[in-house]
Amino acid sequence: MKQFLGIAIFLLATATAFAQAQKDSTVVPKKKDWSKIKLNRLASDHFMVQVGYDNWANKPDTILTTGFSRSFNFYAMYDIPFKSDLRFSVAAGLGFGSSNIFFNQQEVLVNSQNPTLAFPDMQGANHFKKFKLVTNALEIPIELRYALDPEHSNSSWKFALGVKVGTLLTVYTKGKNMVNNAGQTINDYIEKEVSKRYFNSTRLIGTFRVSYGVIGLFGQFQATGLIRPAYGPPVLPFSIGLCLSGL
Repeated sequence: MKQFLGIAIFLLATATAFAQAQKDSTVVPKKKDWSKIKLNRLASDHFMVQVGYDNWANKPDTILTTGFSRSFNFYAMYDIPFKSDLRFSVAAGLGFGSSNIFFNQQEVLVNSQNPTLAFPDMQGANHFKKFKLVTNALEIPIELRYALDPEHSNSSWKFALGVKVGTLLTVYTKGKNMVNNAGQTINDYIEKEVSKRYFNSTRLIGTFRVSYGVIGLFGQFQATGLIRPAYGPPVLPFSIGLCLSGL
């Protein structure tokens, strides 16, 4: 028993001495100075692609959207890191944004002579099986970005806040296949009407992104109304979806 106790005391003393030696030899790493890190291997220009689900805020009950309304955005971006801290950067670019809003047994009369934009309800009458409103815009995105590890951007969390300033290029509606109230096809054709008359030509959109590597999530909310004041309901488009970007 005494021999066992002696061995236990010896092992305890040895372990304590080893732990103390390890503690004394531990060196506290210095905080990395990001202003001195070189990122010469990173390209400053990148493409950014976004695919999202679209809808309208401020939408009255009389507007009957349906299905998976969607958007597609494509931009060429130029990124400039901050010299004082390379985890931060600002980026600007130029690109194209497109939105497709689908409607349920309803039309949007973009090419009419009405004083306001009309959304006639076609329930109970002959109507298009598929009907959508498409807006296309030229946009300038600007972002403030932060990367947790800019030295290893492809395996780092990244965050971005920004705005998009855009101008409306085209607006059109597309109706496909006329059916009756029972859903039976009456005419198999496509009708397209084009007009920007009722719509704001300027767009101001707030944006955010969260990414890991090249894949991430994005969200955006349009601060300017889609439809011109006094020409229709003050709907505000928004999108959420997936984003592919090297930055």
